Amino acid sequence: MLQIKCPYCQELREEDEFSYGGEAHIERPANPEACSDEEWGAYLFFRKNPRGVHHEMWNHAAGCRRYFNVTRNTVTYEILESYPMGEKPAVLAAGPGERN
Repeated sequence: MLQIKCPYCQELREEDEFSYGGEAHIERPANPEACSDEEWGAYLFFRKNPRGVHHEMWNHAAGCRRYFNVTRNTVTYEILESYPMGEKPAVLAAGPGERN
């Protein structure tokens, strides 16, 4: 079981208290009306599925109920950091030698 630290509560809790929210740092198109169907479909449905370091969004559902981001290694399940929404990660994702 994962141990996740909520950056708002500052407490380390088991993953049962949290809800996975998908890939982090997905930017909505600036002008959705100008997007083609393919571009809009890619925004809505296509996500990275990397092997290695990945940024994810989580919700502290049984705690403060706030969303935050986590940097996690998808191979080892090691959580490298957690940080509030709107902040940039300290650890970069998918570095050299890792597959996306």
